[in-house]
Amino acid sequence: MNYKKITLKPKKEESLKRFHPWIFSGAVQKKDDNLSEGETVKVYTAGGDFIAIGHYQIGSIEVRVLSFEEEDIDAGFWQKRLASALELRKSIGLINPQNNSYRLVHGEGDLLPGLIIDIYAETAVVQSHSVGMHEDRMAICNALKAVMGDDIKNIYYKSETTLPYKADLGAENEYLYGGNDVKEIALENGLQFYPDWIKGQKTGFFVDQRDNRSLLEKYSKGRSVLNMFCYTGGFSFYAMRGGAKLVHSVDSSSKAIMLTNRNVEINFPDDKRHEAFAEDAFKFLAKMDKGAYDLVILDPPAFAKHRGAVKNALQGYKRLNIAAFEKMPPNSILFTFSCSQVISKEAFRLAVFSAAAITGRKVRILHQLSQPADHPINIYHPEGEYLKGLVLYVE
Repeated sequence: MNYKKITLKPKKEESLKRFHPWIFSGAVQKKDDNLSEGETVKVYTAGGDFIAIGHYQIGSIEVRVLSFEEEDIDAGFWQKRLASALELRKSIGLINPQNNSYRLVHGEGDLLPGLIIDIYAETAVVQSHSVGMHEDRMAICNALKAVMGDDIKNIYYKSETTLPYKADLGAENEYLYGGNDVKEIALENGLQFYPDWIKGQKTGFFVDQRDNRSLLEKYSKGRSVLNMFCYTGGFSFYAMRGGAKLVHSVDSSSKAIMLTNRNVEINFPDDKRHEAFAEDAFKFLAKMDKGAYDLVILDPPAFAKHRGAVKNALQGYKRLNIAAFEKMPPNSILFTFSCSQVISKEAFRLAVFSAAAITGRKVRILHQLSQPADHPINIYHPEGEYLKGLVLYVE
């Protein structure tokens, strides 16, 4: 195949020699004329040596690297990458009769920057975060069918809100394959749920909290549980299976509350332990009775999506954790999270430490949490570590 070329400035290939998958615009010396965003380009050093091939884009990250080998980005490439991703999930025992929901492709972590694929039973939900992945969506779809075979009956493309808005691609969420007689119920660790990939957030469910929900289940017996920012209620139905005395789920979205109730009902029909509230988190925490809940989950949406928002985000995490600490009884447990990629583990921990200090609570860290194995972090791309959490014992 003939690919257009980008040439780097002298000595700007050092990060690529360390296999970092991003090329920033400031490193580029020249590029071929008439480059279209999303086009596949070859990248060369100032000395004329090939060093990478990837998707060209407009912005601070100018190329997302697909390979450091001089190879064609064709059907064989996509099948090779997806087969490698699937083999990882199979080799760690993630796909089993009790669990048919997992992330198949996690961007840079699976050497496919800009691409997310989540599997829910027989449906794959594909999400592009770059123009290049959007342009290659049908090649990815075909490779997915070839690699997954009869295990996948539907492929839903959901990228309306994740693609760069300036690219003005007019992308529509749609089935690229299948879409008839869709199996709606999926399994996670033996619990059933309805993933809403049509109208829900992200790809329809937060599979990245699977391991952390399992841990919560072990701490739930006999406790009164408050699940803040519950979305579709994942932590709630794990707490119920763990033997919680009562479980209250809170989210500002009435649609999320409807999905939570639906997911709880399918696992625990007519169980009176659960109640859900469509309400702002801070307002709910402010008015709730002190000591009402001795196991609290704080799993807010990303408070910072870019570096300019970090300071305000950290203040938000501090305020949120203060509100919880002030109301929790002695000998309670707090699961608290940040899913903001630009917030470091250290900064998040400091925000929670500050909240504990301000409220004067004695707090011990029981666990430091991260994302599960189907959200792997490319060792050459530490920015891929986005989910961080703490399990705290509050005296």
